[in-house]
Amino acid sequence: MRIECVHGDITEQNVDAIVNAANSSLLGGGGVDGAVHRKGGDRILAECRRLRKNEYEHGLPTGQAVATTAGDLPARWVVHTVGPVHSESEDRTDLLRSCYHNCLAVADDLGAAFVAFPLISAGVYGWPVEDAIDQALQTINTTQTSVALCRLVLFTKETHRLAQDRLIRL
Repeated sequence: MRIECVHGDITEQNVDAIVNAANSSLLGGGGVDGAVHRKGGDRILAECRRLRKNEYEHGLPTGQAVATTAGDLPARWVVHTVGPVHSESEDRTDLLRSCYHNCLAVADDLGAAFVAFPLISAGVYGWPVEDAIDQALQTINTTQTSVALCRLVLFTKETHRLAQDRLIRL
């Protein structure tokens, strides 16, 4: 699998599957989740409501992943995952890594060859950016998958620069 880091907007990625850093409700929110729902439109929300009603009555558990249509986004699917909130007193690294691993497993089930990830948990969930980059790249690099291209989409130029530096060292 090829891994690339790009500076940009996750909702503008022309790939098979866009990963949404969702909240457990699956019904939209702030950050990436809000942008995916706003730009993706009503079809994503309708599928998320069905998932909540039929499969995830109490919300999508942290670290798990589930797919919906991509609605109006330039992709076929959105793979929703709930990242962990960073904690100084509890190591939640395995949960963060499981987000990437489980999204790739869902992408495999869908037959997606090109997947775009945001930097999960590094926004309002408070995960330190450099460690979030390391966890993302290491997990993506070591996960067995049929995905041919994995794109890590970074919203700021500084985060993109940090990710590029780390990708070179893989």
